[in-house]
Amino acid sequence: QVQFVESGGGWVQPGGSLTLSCVDSGDILSANDMAWYRQVPGNERELVARITVEGRPYYTRLSGRFTIRRNNANKTMVLYMRPLAVVDTATYYCNTYPAGTYWGQGTQVTVST
Repeated sequence: QVQFVESGGGWVQPGGSLTLSCVDSGDILSANDMAWYRQVPGNERELVARITVEGRPYYTRLSGRFTIRRNNANKTMVLYMRPLAVVDTATYYCNTYPAGTYWGQGTQVTVST
């Protein structure tokens, strides 16, 4: 039962940029606080940034260089990532905040020289 679809990942060099997108196939995103999470192999999934239904963003130590935005009418959320660093390499997921049970496949971000 996949609710969210993430896209926009890829390979970039340090200092580059990516824009991650999250699309909701249902009606969850527009009615809930949302967040971006990430997971590095061998580690637990962790919160990157979150945004309230009203659009107020909250950042963590992982997202000081990023910007989170949402469009409730379009049922989408984005994460503008710039400038990227090697430490940002991970698979990124979107979900509600707090996170629900079902996760999408995520989108892989790889930052390397």
